[in-house]
Amino acid sequence: MSDFYLGDIINPVDGEPTGEPVEYDRSDLTTHGVIVGMTGSGKTGLGVILLEEALLSGLPILAIDPKGDMGNLALTFPAFQPSDFEPWVSEDEARQDGISTSELATKTADVWKAGVGSWDPDHDRIKQLGDIPVSIYTPGSSAGIPVNILGSLRAPDLSWETESETILGEIDGLVASLLTLAGVDSDPVSGREHILLSNIVAKAWRDGQDLDLATLIGQVQNPPLRKLGVFEVDAFFPEKDRTALAMRLNGVVASPTFASWLTGPPLDIQAMLYDGDKPRAAVVYLAHLNDDERQFVVTLLLSKVVSWMRSLSGASDLRALIYMDEVFGFAPPTASPPSKKPILTMLKQARAFGVGLVLSTQNPVDLDYKAMSNTGTWMIGRLQTERDKARILEALESAAGGTDIKAIDAMVSGLGKRQFLLHNTHEAAPSVFSTRWAMSYLRGPLTRDQISVLTADDRQSIEEIPQGAATSEQRKLDEDETSVAPKVATAPVYYLDPAAPWAGEVDANPQSTRLQPALAVRVHLTFDETRADLDHSQEWEAIYFPLTEQFDPADAVVVDYDERDFRAEPPEGATYLLSEAPLDSARFFKAAESAIKEHLYRHSEVSVMFNPTLKLYSRIGETEDEFQQRLDRAAEEAADAEIAKVTKTFETKIDRAKDQLTTSYRRMQELEIDLDTRKREELVSGASDLLGMVLGGRRKRSMSGAARRRGQSQRTAERLRTAQSKLADKEAEVLDLEEELIEAVADIEDRWEDVAAELETVEVGLEKNDISVDEVAVVYIPV
Repeated sequence: MSDFYLGDIINPVDGEPTGEPVEYDRSDLTTHGVIVGMTGSGKTGLGVILLEEALLSGLPILAIDPKGDMGNLALTFPAFQPSDFEPWVSEDEARQDGISTSELATKTADVWKAGVGSWDPDHDRIKQLGDIPVSIYTPGSSAGIPVNILGSLRAPDLSWETESETILGEIDGLVASLLTLAGVDSDPVSGREHILLSNIVAKAWRDGQDLDLATLIGQVQNPPLRKLGVFEVDAFFPEKDRTALAMRLNGVVASPTFASWLTGPPLDIQAMLYDGDKPRAAVVYLAHLNDDERQFVVTLLLSKVVSWMRSLSGASDLRALIYMDEVFGFAPPTASPPSKKPILTMLKQARAFGVGLVLSTQNPVDLDYKAMSNTGTWMIGRLQTERDKARILEALESAAGGTDIKAIDAMVSGLGKRQFLLHNTHEAAPSVFSTRWAMSYLRGPLTRDQISVLTADDRQSIEEIPQGAATSEQRKLDEDETSVAPKVATAPVYYLDPAAPWAGEVDANPQSTRLQPALAVRVHLTFDETRADLDHSQEWEAIYFPLTEQFDPADAVVVDYDERDFRAEPPEGATYLLSEAPLDSARFFKAAESAIKEHLYRHSEVSVMFNPTLKLYSRIGETEDEFQQRLDRAAEEAADAEIAKVTKTFETKIDRAKDQLTTSYRRMQELEIDLDTRKREELVSGASDLLGMVLGGRRKRSMSGAARRRGQSQRTAERLRTAQSKLADKEAEVLDLEEELIEAVADIEDRWEDVAAELETVEVGLEKNDISVDEVAVVYIPV
């Protein structure tokens, strides 16, 4: 059945029932819902009815119950026997009515049978509901099913690569709620308490390690990390202040009442919602807690819900319903308590995973505007003030722009008891309905004693072992394990600090006190090569782990360690795995040292690059690009020197050719002037001779002089042509020399560019006297 039967439609004009059932499509709750109504409006009853319908449709539910009303889901009596009702009816009510509790129980059973029968005449559905068990959890108390809410801070089963935001969100909620419980006000962005705890938890979870409170508090004093941001831990959060924080947290844990927080099954959303594949009903009862404790539980619980839903595949239909009976103080509009973030996260993201969230509140002003704007279903009952109604209308108008606000205003104003306006963004118009009779007996808020009666059978099936109880006693040791540190000959003994940055490379378990020996080795190496002008010293440091009877120098895990990575004292409660290596024998360490030296002699070398033409070697630590730049500069210098020589040779030739060109040019200019002068003389003389010949009769002599002058001009012109030709030849010679110089320079540059690209690799090894073992120590590593 996909529809929830919530009640019957009411005619908004006359307020009379129409006989038409209001059937709510459960898939619409993937866009979440809000139930709003003043005390006495029937809001709690509607919440119970909604959860009943979810259970009957095969959905798991998780009800967060700050007031204690949702435990009424466990009061389902399909047989309607007065004896079933009698333990739950009110003695005060019976006394006021002047009857006994048994008479009141009979009266109540008859009323409930008639009420349920008015819509479920065969009582089929209440019988079905009665077969669904309801688990009532009481974190911080053993009245109901206790929850080990902090005993095991288990890493979520999510990938850091794809779900880091979700995991960090759970860490944020965990740390914020824990600090709230301890009375520490620390901002998630700038508060050093929040930053330190978040980083400790993140490191453990990223390494796949679960935590417990004792370990967490211990790591506050001795953090398993070297830096926070760019600062050393001690600079960011001095040791004295960390100790004060650890004492504050320890004060919470040491409180006698806190033992109840570490009792029962761990907080596991999947286990609370499903028994194998069978959906379950889980009610988390919080009425016994103070405000800080409620904030603590709700934040942790919803953060776990967010991580759980992110582990699911996508879904379009509703697959689980989360209900919160009173949201006051958990998602206010003007403050940011720790619980607000997971609530807003669910409202924004849960739809994609088929998880619906329904929030219930008396006053809409208590709910953040972002929460209201991300809600698709509103069930609005009688409101206490006009301010409450105005807030609701404002939210509806913002969420659905096409809504007739005046009509809704009129509908809300006319609501009676157990009447609600249903505004669903998936439907065309709002409707008013009267709730059906609840199948569960609405007893009202349950006391812890009543919860204890309801959950007696459940508690008997739970092994109530507080977290850490097993470790408070001496754990039975394995055959290869001892509580006494084995004897070590000659070598110093250290204990790995969990903050060592390379701890993960040897699979260290920072939460363990079970220790296994390793060797820490530091060796001084000197690489020298005269040809390469190389004299390079370096420290080689390694961990040999695990150790075997036959030491193998090739098993080194090369790390960069220093004294900060080791502690002088073992952790409290340390036990030691017996090693196959004979650590009590000085010969073992001497043989290991010799084997390491021999191995490094045969297998250690440094690579340098070499240019055979330039005869240059790279330096240790110099990258290929850096070495290539150095070769380019050297090749450029060599090319410049060769170009200078060639240029000087060509300059001499060019200068000589230019001198000859200048001489030729001057000779040509002289001949041009001479030819021009002779032509003018020839012209003047020719005119004079012609006139004398006409006037004086000297024809022969005049003609002979003119011919001579013409001959001289022709010879001058011939010499001029020769000079011009020679000038052209000299110009060509100069151009040819210049082109030859350009080509010679280009050839030189290309040749040296090729030279600069010549790279060979030269391996520089060690001589035995280049190896000096500075330290061989035993380091115990937690496994």
